[in-house]
Amino acid sequence: MRSAVPSAVSPAVGREFLEPNEFMDWDAPVVGAFAQRHAGSAGGDAERAVRLYYAVRDGVRYDPYAIRPQRETFRASHVVEASAAFCIPKAILLAAAARAVGIPAAIGLADVKNHLTTQKLRDAMGTDIFIYHGYTVLHLGGRWVKATPAFNVELCRKFDVPPLEFDGKADSLMLPYDRKNQRHMEYLKDHGWFAEFPFERVLTDFRKVYPRLFDGPGLEGVFEQERPLRP
Repeated sequence: MRSAVPSAVSPAVGREFLEPNEFMDWDAPVVGAFAQRHAGSAGGDAERAVRLYYAVRDGVRYDPYAIRPQRETFRASHVVEASAAFCIPKAILLAAAARAVGIPAAIGLADVKNHLTTQKLRDAMGTDIFIYHGYTVLHLGGRWVKATPAFNVELCRKFDVPPLEFDGKADSLMLPYDRKNQRHMEYLKDHGWFAEFPFERVLTDFRKVYPRLFDGPGLEGVFEQERPLRP
């Protein structure tokens, strides 16, 4: 597959990008409180979005071993109280928190090739292709901007990858190389942006692509404590 940055056609800004729903349940008190605590006093939308981005990026540790097939584990109200989550729930939380402070938001999904993983995760997945990698899309300054709050700063230090920054203006997508100029992440396929997380579609495909991960007992452990598997 040819490597490409996600390039979904920008949707019109409709009410569905502001309203709460099953997964972006910003009307839940814990999500509203999270949004207000981290962004309530900020001046404009961009500043609020940046504050929320870093609150999600570093406040919820990235761990693919936290993945579970239950619907509730993808809801923002669950993620905000979790100690760890993987990319999709973290992107959902950022979108929900943004909506809570009046910023239209969606979740974007893309297939990526992750060159920095661990042997344990590679064995469980059977591949280094991560389907439906989650990122957030925020409507700021009259246009849609992509933000990826997946990898917390501690994990980036361990894997020797520059932390992904976000300024509320430019797209923030996974970097192609680490600090040693080794391959880090390649975007392979864009699935588009969604006002609501397409749970059934994603879980159905997860079970097909990662049967060892979803039909077995699951994975235990702390991902960032493992040794990175280099290319």
